[in-house]
Amino acid sequence: MPVAVVTDSTAYLPPELVRAHRLTVVPLTVVLNGAEGLEGVETFPEDATRVLSGRRVTVSTSRPAPEQFAQVYRQLLADGADGVVSVHLSAELSGTVEAARLAAAEVGDDRVTVVDSRSTGMGLGFPVLAAAAAAAGGADLTGVRQAALDAVDRTTIFFYVDTLEFLRRGGRINAAEALLGTALSVKPIMHMPDGSIVVRDKVRTASRGIARLVDLAVEAAGDADVDLAVHHLAAPQRADQLLAALTDRLGDRLHDTYVTEAGAVIAAHAGPGLACVVLHRRP
Repeated sequence: MPVAVVTDSTAYLPPELVRAHRLTVVPLTVVLNGAEGLEGVETFPEDATRVLSGRRVTVSTSRPAPEQFAQVYRQLLADGADGVVSVHLSAELSGTVEAARLAAAEVGDDRVTVVDSRSTGMGLGFPVLAAAAAAAGGADLTGVRQAALDAVDRTTIFFYVDTLEFLRRGGRINAAEALLGTALSVKPIMHMPDGSIVVRDKVRTASRGIARLVDLAVEAAGDADVDLAVHHLAAPQRADQLLAALTDRLGDRLHDTYVTEAGAVIAAHAGPGLACVVLHRRP
């Protein structure tokens, strides 16, 4: 059996890709107004949207326990996997990578290795797919890990949010950035150059925000052939706009495209109206 690939629920990979590549997805936990659920199993985007639209909102998220990862790794190895590469959302956003590394140390670092994608959404998903492709091609543990790391370096994420308030509440940006955005009534565009969320641009309207996302994505693509993912939260029309505009701008250089709604974990921190573009430059 080739090297097994594990990820977490914040990759927001289309279910058909999870099945086709035999991926194992470990869910994070979301607590919405006291109701706890596993992302993508018990709690879904519409649940987060409903709670976040209410007057009284308490939302939190938590990483999987190291024991959950250890159980997954042991089962995959018992089923005959040569090794496990576990690829997860940025360590700057969550303790998931730390939990996975603790589990890997317990099970055996010579058989399990953990990769920090320095991103989330398909910023995580594309490195996962690269790892799975390498595993299917017969690469060993080191080769599969390197395929994921190479894809991390070739992947860029930009996203637009209607307000910085949800990111501030979740501690994903500092209060000064949130205050600036509120005071000026700006619409922020974020990116993750080093795994943390940073304001990249500020625009005045949602329409300008979407247009700017397109420009930034085209700039990030350069002259490369690319794959594209678009995420949204309760904003399918924005996703459609982004996909149409980028399909037109990138032309024949655009290959695989994916459109998915962000799950409850990202919803809790970004809020309704999220629009996100992830560019993966092909080698």
